[in-house]
Amino acid sequence: MENLQEILKSHKLSMEDYEHIKKILGREPNLVEIGIFSAMWSEHCSYKSSKKYLKGFPTEAPWVIQGPGENAGVIDIGDGMAAVFKMESHNHPSFIEPYQGAATGVGGILRDVFTMGARPVANLNALRFGEVKREDETGAHQRYLVRGVVAGIGGYGNCVGVPTIGGEMSFEECYNGNILVNAFTLGVCKKDEIFYGRAEGVGNPVIYVGSKTGRDGLGGAVMSSDSFTEESKSLRPTVQVGDPFTEKLLLEACLELFKTDYVVGIQDMGAAGLTSSSFEMAGRAGSGMRLYLEKVPMREEGMTPYELMLSESQERMLICAKKGTEEEILKIFKKWDLDAEVIGEVTDTGDMELYWHGDLVAKIPVAPVSEEAPELDRPTKKPEYLDYIKEISIDTVSHVDNQEAFERLLGSLEVVDKSWVYSQYDSMVQTNTIKHPGSLDASVIRVKENSKAIAMSSKCNPRYCYIDPKGGAAAAVMAAGRNVAMTGARPLAITDCLNYGNPENPEVMWQFAQGTEGIKEACKALNTPVVSGNVSLYNETEGQSVYPTPTVVMVGLNENQERVLPSSFQNENDVVYIVGDTYKEFGGSLYLKELFGKVAGVLPKIDYERELKLWEFVIEGNKRGLIKAAKDVGSGGIAIALAKMAAVGNRGFLGNFCFEDSREIFSESFSRALIEIDPKNMHALEELASEIGIHAIPLGTVGGDKFTLCDIEMDMGVLKKIYFETFANEIERDL
Repeated sequence: MENLQEILKSHKLSMEDYEHIKKILGREPNLVEIGIFSAMWSEHCSYKSSKKYLKGFPTEAPWVIQGPGENAGVIDIGDGMAAVFKMESHNHPSFIEPYQGAATGVGGILRDVFTMGARPVANLNALRFGEVKREDETGAHQRYLVRGVVAGIGGYGNCVGVPTIGGEMSFEECYNGNILVNAFTLGVCKKDEIFYGRAEGVGNPVIYVGSKTGRDGLGGAVMSSDSFTEESKSLRPTVQVGDPFTEKLLLEACLELFKTDYVVGIQDMGAAGLTSSSFEMAGRAGSGMRLYLEKVPMREEGMTPYELMLSESQERMLICAKKGTEEEILKIFKKWDLDAEVIGEVTDTGDMELYWHGDLVAKIPVAPVSEEAPELDRPTKKPEYLDYIKEISIDTVSHVDNQEAFERLLGSLEVVDKSWVYSQYDSMVQTNTIKHPGSLDASVIRVKENSKAIAMSSKCNPRYCYIDPKGGAAAAVMAAGRNVAMTGARPLAITDCLNYGNPENPEVMWQFAQGTEGIKEACKALNTPVVSGNVSLYNETEGQSVYPTPTVVMVGLNENQERVLPSSFQNENDVVYIVGDTYKEFGGSLYLKELFGKVAGVLPKIDYERELKLWEFVIEGNKRGLIKAAKDVGSGGIAIALAKMAAVGNRGFLGNFCFEDSREIFSESFSRALIEIDPKNMHALEELASEIGIHAIPLGTVGGDKFTLCDIEMDMGVLKKIYFETFANEIERDL
């Protein structure tokens, strides 16, 4: 092959990879085959740097129906029903082209869920941006990215008719060159009607359905497996273009198809398009496949087998059907005005055979493509910065008056209400949303079929993960679970999206290894297995990696949809308790960042037993009818958590409690919650705390037109103005 070195370089394959490919094929590969190996062995598809560390995740529990390895994870939610969910990243495309990058991220994760037979009922997202407050070109570009990403998520989700019911957003300097866009979808189906991505049964037809294939997204999986440089701006053609109206048709057509018994297996065409879907379906079943590529519906002239196999055009699925049902299946998709063609059949050869107008243009054994993908054991090295940031603490910085500290923390973009974002999302479509965006802590939907409620929360504090990669990842699992428990639901399982920098940097690889250990440890201790997930590496620009950002979504179940707890103040004169212990813990805190510009210190202590007791206390207190509202204590500590409850509940607060060191009202000790109760239930609540073995101390009462706590005081009108208006003023100031 001429220009072999150039071809390999453009496909991000090494000479060693090439020799391995030759050994698998027993001959020299052609360009189509090189393209296929390149996509399937890319970091994005093969997890070659991370695979080693993903082994050992706890993945089983009595309620887990399907763990990692399929399109999405599945858990039992009772009465013959199941919840299907997964989270994925669309970071690189969203940085290059924010609207389409974010929109197609939503489209892809929706397909991962409905390909399992579930109707998508809720979306969340976790978004990380850089310094939007800067006055320079970087700040302006970050604000542009925020506006584009939010518009893309809203535009796609709203058109498909799936509610976006919550999420999270944070801002750090490390995301200036590489934003993170993580999308989550949850669907519901009957547990005996789940479909899997398998192609088996010799002679069974392989059917292509959905949109026509174009050249958009070519090389997307390979592009997402490399760091950014200045030249990356030229990668716009690798970003797919989404059509939510076609997605809606595809969703309804697939759900209609699932009512028949025609389907053997079905797979979304996601990263690496027809290549990954065909190889994965055949690989899971240990079968082979023969495809006739000229039969693939095309929307552009002169397309080649290489382009057809590697295009990442959106809204497409691959179906393995029972022989003899072809015409009935085609009829369903034609009815929904979608392309549908039989493009091949299942074989027992174990090979993927690709034909083009009668000529065999590629023949690749299926198993080695996945089983022999390089599994790298990259060098790891503990980052040097960890040694000196430990020395910084609340006691090594200057004293700031609590009033000033409160005002600055309350106005932090991390804290303030994001209604500018979520008002662009339809959160009420399908009419099942109980806790919507902006209502604090986890979001909740009802399950009409069994009168239960599903709670879900996305969490990760990148500052915690920067100062302690293992503890920060564990803290993300704990925080997501705590949010879910605050609604009265029992946390059951997680999906994750592991966003890290360049794996070729030993310090990044060490952070990744530590992060996976943290998740394993926390999930094991909290009995919340991992059922699905995604790894996104190479989140780096010009050598600057993002903070470790292992985003975790916890899903939990409330047995009674009528008993979902709110997280904001409910009634005048109610008493508010702090449950759990507060220590002088400011490592990675909002306090150190906002007041002193430092991401440093020692992570607050992790105690899984205390965490589980807190969950039990709120769940049991809710069952007994003792609790009116519950709110997790997170960034900014007790003071900021109370302020949020006051702002969203539109009620003041009269605090009569102060710590010996008054700054501890901003401490970020883990495993704590604020509980609002009727004063007549104080004795019963304290008895429950004693029964479970947890501390509960009254802080003050709800009511009035002021917010007061310790030496802080603010008029509620001022507090609400800061909380509800700051974000829009910042993000829209270039417009």
